Amino acid sequence: MIPCKLAFIGGGNMARSLIGGLIANGMSADNIHVADKQPDTLNSLTSRYPVQTFTDNRKAIEGADVIIVAVKPQQLQDVVKQLNPYWQEQQLLISIAAGIRIDDISRWLGKSNSSIVRAMPNTPALVEAGATALFANQYVTHQQHELAESILRACGLAIWLQDEKHMDAVTALSGSGPAYFFLVMEAMEKAAIELGLPEETARLLCLETAFGAAKMALESGESARTLRKQVTSPGGTTERAIHELEDGGLPGLFENALVAAALRARELANELGQDHHAE
Repeated sequence: MIPCKLAFIGGGNMARSLIGGLIANGMSADNIHVADKQPDTLNSLTSRYPVQTFTDNRKAIEGADVIIVAVKPQQLQDVVKQLNPYWQEQQLLISIAAGIRIDDISRWLGKSNSSIVRAMPNTPALVEAGATALFANQYVTHQQHELAESILRACGLAIWLQDEKHMDAVTALSGSGPAYFFLVMEAMEKAAIELGLPEETARLLCLETAFGAAKMALESGESARTLRKQVTSPGGTTERAIHELEDGGLPGLFENALVAAALRARELANELGQDHHAE
């Protein structure tokens, strides 16, 4: 872990998962500041991690090398504008608010040459199994690149994008993706129960099968298509099931789903990027 001082604006679940991963990877809790308006959120955090907490964002970012803004997308504009007068040129801002483009963040910060990284993590980050895509503007230095990557790697995989427009596809794939798998698991469990399995048996078998399939895919290095063919014996039960899924249009449904999600991500970026006056 590269030595640095971090300030989190927002102490919710995603900030908590990152803090837990960072401390587990050797970062000192003394170098982590967390600001949140809710004292209960801060109390819950300090009961587990001995980080320094604040209800004032300005005090939290003093002396920080990296400021991680972990608030809801609808709150991001007001939070960034509040930081404007206190921002130091050498500080790196990492936004994990979904859908907000770097140009909009830079405009709200009021510093045209600010170092900003946009990150799109997903909910499995809460169990240190996340998948995060990162995009940096041209002002982010090599060391800041390494810092951002090491921070997000604390809760899973971190991959850099070369073009910010790909964030919409990332949102559709890995950002929303856990829900797709949960839906498939839900449907499989239900079908197994209707075939006569006890509910708990169906649940456990489905969970372990999903985990095992993902582990095989990660460790084998083979494509999903190759792995599917390897476990599909000609004339067997798996082949019959796959034919049913393909005949029912499952591949096309997934394509339609990801296209719809990417389009919605683009719409939200346009909506949330509009300037408004802080209340």
